[in-house]
Amino acid sequence: MVAAMTAAPRYVYNLCRRPDWDAAVAAGEYRGSADDRRDGFIHFSTAAQVAESAAKHRAGVADLLLLTVEAAVLGAALRWETSRGGQLFPHLYGALPVASVLRVDALALGPDGRHVFPALNHDRR
Repeated sequence: MVAAMTAAPRYVYNLCRRPDWDAAVAAGEYRGSADDRRDGFIHFSTAAQVAESAAKHRAGVADLLLLTVEAAVLGAALRWETSRGGQLFPHLYGALPVASVLRVDALALGPDGRHVFPALNHDRR
């Protein structure tokens, strides 16, 4: 089910393994992880959701990158859909052009085994 959002976040975030990103850079586009391809879309999160997503789906992954993308550049291919706990999550139906990624941050694992995130932009349009 797709729901409308009145104040969508300006930025969305993807958790990507380094080898997958390296392949995307060579190809000019990212087609998502094996899970993304299975589900038919690339999973994104908001700044408020991404740490929980990492803990739930990428716990202990040492080569994890955080991709930052301005939501508006993804156009109609980015859809906000109900997922975990009834929250709306951004899903990209199509490839992510490498040129649309604003930042790529390596996520180190902290002493507690959780990923350490940079300061994220929680701006809303």
